[in-house]
Amino acid sequence: MKVSKWSERLFGTPIFDPVVTTSFLFPLLYLIAFLIIPVLTMLAIAFVYNGHFSLYWFKNILTSDYYLSFRPTGEFYRLVTMPSGEQIYYVQGVDFGVILNSIIVSLSVMILTTILGTVFAFVMARYDFPGKNIVRILLFVPLLVTPFVNVFIVKKMFLPNGLINWLFYDILHVFPHRIVIDGLVGVIVAQTMTYYPIVYLNAYASFINIDPTLEEQAENLGSGSFHLFRTVTFPLALPGIAAGATLVGIFSLEDLAAPIVFQGNPLARKLMSFQIYSAFTSGFNVGSPQLAALAIIMLTIAILMFLGIRKYVSMRQYAMLSKGGRWKPRVAKPKGWQAALIYLVVLPMLLISIFPQIGVVLLAFSESWSGTWPEGFTTQHIMSIVTQPDIERVIMNSVMYSTAAIIVILLLSLTASYASSRFKKSQLGPVLDSLSTIPIAVPGIVIAMGYFFFFAKVFPDTPLDPTNLLGFNPAMVLVLAYSIRRLPFAARSISAGIQQVHVSLEEAALNLGAGRWKALTGILMPLILLNLLGGAMLSFVYCMSETSVGITLGSINPDYYPITARMVELMTSAVGSANLAAALGVFLMVVQIIAIVLANLITKQRYSFIGLT
Repeated sequence: MKVSKWSERLFGTPIFDPVVTTSFLFPLLYLIAFLIIPVLTMLAIAFVYNGHFSLYWFKNILTSDYYLSFRPTGEFYRLVTMPSGEQIYYVQGVDFGVILNSIIVSLSVMILTTILGTVFAFVMARYDFPGKNIVRILLFVPLLVTPFVNVFIVKKMFLPNGLINWLFYDILHVFPHRIVIDGLVGVIVAQTMTYYPIVYLNAYASFINIDPTLEEQAENLGSGSFHLFRTVTFPLALPGIAAGATLVGIFSLEDLAAPIVFQGNPLARKLMSFQIYSAFTSGFNVGSPQLAALAIIMLTIAILMFLGIRKYVSMRQYAMLSKGGRWKPRVAKPKGWQAALIYLVVLPMLLISIFPQIGVVLLAFSESWSGTWPEGFTTQHIMSIVTQPDIERVIMNSVMYSTAAIIVILLLSLTASYASSRFKKSQLGPVLDSLSTIPIAVPGIVIAMGYFFFFAKVFPDTPLDPTNLLGFNPAMVLVLAYSIRRLPFAARSISAGIQQVHVSLEEAALNLGAGRWKALTGILMPLILLNLLGGAMLSFVYCMSETSVGITLGSINPDYYPITARMVELMTSAVGSANLAAALGVFLMVVQIIAIVLANLITKQRYSFIGLT
């Protein structure tokens, strides 16, 4: 009797079933072992001073003007005279210290991406205009992830002879002087152009899911277009927009690509993510308690953002009061002034925002790029992918790491989704559901730090010890980190598939004498096979382009570099080649396009790389 009550309380079933028990315990223990414990290891180091519990390291950070200053230093912009005698505006931002700089950059990116993503989403959801299908395809382009190289293109766009100055100064004569962005402003612009599709996808889904009768009733009561949008449409779409903006804030906080590319400016280096990354690359104080404390502060900010939006609205869905059923979204022909805004403002903004991805392709096939446009044409850099042994090796490394991680991710996603969806009365269900979602809020650089401390402490002087430098084999560590980092994306796909399969089908099999394992493998898994494949493909893409863990733990031993570690080396080393890094970026883009097309064809759904829309 006690065993029956214990089993029902924990697992939601009065009968002890090994399949149900495994479905709960495998993902739960895995997440505890490789997510919670590494973070706790980092906590144990950050809160200890001279062998005793202490807030010394946190106090040391929070009282230092280098990390936290409420009196900004520097000039946001200044007029600089070039050697040619021409004057330019040099815009870089002001310094509030590492922590406040990171928060300000994150909030700025959230605001800008919300504006940009919401505008694009509203236009696509509410207006039918000539060329809309082309615009829809163009909006897909920014979803292609090209670590480091796209930020490099953004930086080139804002050079004195870059695209932006060529267009707005030389052609349109809008700028009084040429504008160069750098430092924190450069990071904000680069991250905005990278992450606005996250808000766009969430906002678009929210706009098309609004019950049109609610807007029609407001119009019947005399509400005008802007008033209607402000009082009805936007508030109804706000939960989805806010969810996307929060994800952007977290991704901005952990981003390393923009600070690395703009690191020539001291301000770009005064961000939490770069501070932790630079400790890895320099080897200076990489295992220091103060660095662990900084990582904990970064994690706390990200978790607070995540919990804040979870309290406001679910990250996965929200509901409105309506009669139910399906409806056709409100789509209208734009009026004259609306069409003018679409073609003269919105479309040019879109074309500028997709130029980084276009620039990656141009850079990969160009001989040089010193002016506004690339010069010469060559396939040498693309051919290097298959002719240079070191490039082949990093590609094979990434494929092996990602494939192994996908196997683990599918096992974790299937068991966690099955347990939390089918046994809702269990006490472990909500815990498991939260643990499988929370990795989206944990910055990758924090996971890298946690793994560094954890494996250095648990496996000293072994191939798993990251302090062992050339003796360190990161394969297992990277697979574990990838599986944790990318778990939420596959779990979402598989959970959605399980919820669409009625539990009565499995119950019928059980009533006819089939065991739980037979019902799972013979009934449920075949019915959600498409969701398994779709989630696996998209998670594979994310693993291949994983940046934070790849360029930290993955860059310790050159023999085991993943793609992103090699890309950052090509972008930052004196003997590197931005063209070759762009060629690797093109390779990743091709992999992503193939994956997204196959996922859409297989699942008959509109998948995105964001995975949370």
